Amino acid sequence: MKRSEMESKGSGNASQVMIAFGNQLNDYLRPMNMQEMLVLVLIGLVAGMLSGFVGVGGGMVIVPALVYFLGFSQYQAQGTSLFVLSMPVVILAVMNYAKGGHVNWKFGLFIASAFIIGGFLGSKLALKIPIAWVKIIFGLIMAYVSVKLLLSGYTSLSQHDA
Repeated sequence: MKRSEMESKGSGNASQVMIAFGNQLNDYLRPMNMQEMLVLVLIGLVAGMLSGFVGVGGGMVIVPALVYFLGFSQYQAQGTSLFVLSMPVVILAVMNYAKGGHVNWKFGLFIASAFIIGGFLGSKLALKIPIAWVKIIFGLIMAYVSVKLLLSGYTSLSQHDA
């Protein structure tokens, strides 16, 4: 079944997720190189640390990192980020992205492994410094990501209109 056929049928089931996964199997069988593994570990550690440190990490760190450092599409980055966080929190949302073929399962597992360690380290750090600094760091991270997303969206709109 083609992706367009799956989308036209509306909400689907587990078989549609498996079909989408099967369509991407060749890419998943390609071995990851050392640079990809290092970037994925760094994404997982940073996201995990920020999650434990200031309660963020998934969408705010993993999505932009996958887009900017590994060239993922926005949908694939969101789907992969949700997969990382779906143990088991957002499994239904992941299934929706997976139906459309927007989850990179292999990369998601790699990031999730590092995310656990990063979460532990980030929480340890957050508990050792004054709460005021945690708030300042959180605000700076949110402001930076917000500006990056706003500029990226504006650039995309400008290019679309041209």
